[in-house]
Amino acid sequence: MPFCWARSVFVVIVVVLGTASMVSSCGQKGDLFLPSDAPQQD
Repeated sequence: MPFCWARSVFVVIVVVLGTASMVSSCGQKGDLFLPSDAPQQD
């Protein structure tokens, strides 16, 4: 079976776009942190 450049390019593009989408979604709603305790209401 001959080497197919189009298939290799397609796989590289899918991997790059998948990685970029995972990285760009980090911290989408702000920084990740544990919220402090809620203040006591009297």
